[in-house]
Amino acid sequence: MAATAVAARPVRAGAGGLWLKDRRWDLTFISLSIALVASPYLVYLVLMQLPTLVGPLAAAAGTLEQLRAAVAGFEECALKRTATNLVFADGNPEAPIMFIGEAPGAEEDLRGLPFVGKAGQLLDRMLAAIGLSRDSAYITNILFWRPPGNRQPTSGEIVACLPFVERHVELVSPEILVLLGGVAAKAVLARSEGIMRLRGRWFEHSTPGLARPVPAMATFHPAYLLRSPGQKRAAWQDLLAIRDRLILLKEDAARNV
Repeated sequence: MAATAVAARPVRAGAGGLWLKDRRWDLTFISLSIALVASPYLVYLVLMQLPTLVGPLAAAAGTLEQLRAAVAGFEECALKRTATNLVFADGNPEAPIMFIGEAPGAEEDLRGLPFVGKAGQLLDRMLAAIGLSRDSAYITNILFWRPPGNRQPTSGEIVACLPFVERHVELVSPEILVLLGGVAAKAVLARSEGIMRLRGRWFEHSTPGLARPVPAMATFHPAYLLRSPGQKRAAWQDLLAIRDRLILLKEDAARNV
């Protein structure tokens, strides 16, 4: 579902080539590369239908353990075949704040944990600057497997994984959602603007499985900050806004006890 600050995602068109097998949606596309050359529009239709069919697989997960098992058994993202490990999440799922990044890198792929390389070390320092740690935050990515060579995720890979990500948010049900980088922000918020326009603003993320909309803010990805240290001042302003929102939530919770 889209954030309330933006129109809902376009209705996805139907497509053929999908069938039910062993009570699961078998999403194998025969000769997809040939279809891409022969009919780009057909591939577009297939990609638009994919979340509708993956959705039931994600929605069937009633716990994080079940969701992880569903992702681990998902064979329709080609990244799984080139990655070393599934990278699901790290941190405390009971924490009030959830961070979503882009995709695992080389170190994450080796260790099976998100944000453990140089960008992860910077993220840890960012968390510490506002009184958080991996014990008081929950961390995941849009993609669960490393793209080869750390390339940008493709639209097809994002479409395939997004229903699992949305269910992930529903199961954790955080008080605040932080989207690290443009890929995560555009995917979760269903926005077309880049991170420069999206960062530092509050949105409301809502999906059918959430009891209430979740306040969401986008900020720069730590990997980008390593390449562009001049943006750390802006990122710090975002972190202060996030810290202040957490404080307000704690104060509201205390008043309602």
